[in-house]
Amino acid sequence: MLNRIRDIRKAKGLTLADLAAACVPPTTAQTIGRLETGTRQLSLVWMNRIAAALGVDPASLMRAETGPAGTAQIVAELAAGGASALTSPRAAVLPSELADTPDAPPPLVLMVSESVGEYRPGDLVWLRQLALEDTQSAINRDCLVPRPGGRFAFGRLIDRRGTLVGLLPPGAGQKQVVVDNPAWIAVAMMLVRPL
Repeated sequence: MLNRIRDIRKAKGLTLADLAAACVPPTTAQTIGRLETGTRQLSLVWMNRIAAALGVDPASLMRAETGPAGTAQIVAELAAGGASALTSPRAAVLPSELADTPDAPPPLVLMVSESVGEYRPGDLVWLRQLALEDTQSAINRDCLVPRPGGRFAFGRLIDRRGTLVGLLPPGAGQKQVVVDNPAWIAVAMMLVRPL
């Protein structure tokens, strides 16, 4: 079995040092690197510690040697100089595997049916629900908020004061939408765009 620590860590935008500091108790970046590469054995204790630090289910850290047919692989990366091959392919991490905690609600998906701002028809915006006390981390990010009557508001979270949430919808000339005491706030974490 191979582990997916590096794939999930990179998908969450964490460095080795970030992940090491998030472990309880904290460890070193060197130890995390050794666990990622397999030079140090990934015990159940380490698997649980790292999964908790990444906010994922421990089982999602493992994958079979060969993997099922059709498993998405990252084979190249694009930079200013063009596309280049990776030294070895990495498994692509699915948005559903990026939940903050194993018991977190499943991701939500917003489907775009018309061009709005930078969004195009067919786009799927994957969103992660936040606890209301964690909404400061979503300032200046696109969010979906429920409104009364089964409606929603979507846009850049620009303000949070008490129970009021201010969103700026995408597109030119839009006015701020204020929602009072929403049941939840979901922040955009991934855009899937068909070509």
